[in-house]
Amino acid sequence: MNEKELKTSPKQRIVISLIAFVMLGSIIASYAAIILSNGKGTTDTTSTISEEKLMEYEEAYSDVLARFQSYSQSDFNTFYKYHSEIKAYNEASANSDAVTTKDLVVGNGRELTADDSDYYAYYVGWCADETIFDSSFDNNDSPSSFAKILDASLGMIEGWTTGVAGMHINGIRIITVPGALAYGDSMEICGGYNKPLKFMVMAKNKSEERTAIATELDTAYMKLQYAYYGIDYDTQY
Repeated sequence: MNEKELKTSPKQRIVISLIAFVMLGSIIASYAAIILSNGKGTTDTTSTISEEKLMEYEEAYSDVLARFQSYSQSDFNTFYKYHSEIKAYNEASANSDAVTTKDLVVGNGRELTADDSDYYAYYVGWCADETIFDSSFDNNDSPSSFAKILDASLGMIEGWTTGVAGMHINGIRIITVPGALAYGDSMEICGGYNKPLKFMVMAKNKSEERTAIATELDTAYMKLQYAYYGIDYDTQY
């Protein structure tokens, strides 16, 4: 993920970007049109942050991202073996059924329940036409590593929580979610409302090491987004 890509607002994330948005609050509200239109953000010319400070935030994020990618590379290699499973599917059929699952790897860890949120997940979500709308990948077109991990405790759509029930930590599962259990008519995704979604999910324990690197990555990303809008987080908060 290069610096230009970072300036492009994130695609509709499942939950992980909620961290940044909640913490930015009203400060970022004025930039909502830019964020939601997926336009490329540029640093405001009236910004009070110096180019040198902006570079510090960029370098800090790049450093922790590199360490996260190194840490998660083995998981990525396992996950990517099933990249061919990301393919088009019948939208009407997916919408007419309940949540369905397919285990690609049966994990060797504890079993998750529908109300379990004490885990992390690497994931990719895609539409019926095979378009990826969000993922843990560094690049959806030609991924070479992970660039983020999802904290399930932030809250998930109903179809996801239903779909992970019975899954084991370290397993990889495909979950097909009908539109009513995804975003329904509350949010447009995959070109419309009430669209079914597919996810490929790899569940991981919240080990001390994984939690530390994930938290550091989220914090560095948040601070960089502040910086792109001319806000020096370290001096103002």
